[in-house]
Amino acid sequence: MRELVFEVVQEADGGYCAECLTEAIFTQAGSWNELRRNVVEAVTAYYFDKPAPATIRLHLVRDEVLSVA
Repeated sequence: MRELVFEVVQEADGGYCAECLTEAIFTQAGSWNELRRNVVEAVTAYYFDKPAPATIRLHLVRDEVLSVA
């Protein structure tokens, strides 16, 4: 079975949002460990009546602005 990839963004409040790049699956959490649990739960619910992917990849996207002057 294929792998699902989630793009994860850390919000300003410190929480995380995760969105699957290939399926309509989205979840959020206040901590990284909670996010990991929520992603597995969301994928399990989405694939409740069909075989789920064997692996899930969480890709953390970090946008940082640096001042040069």
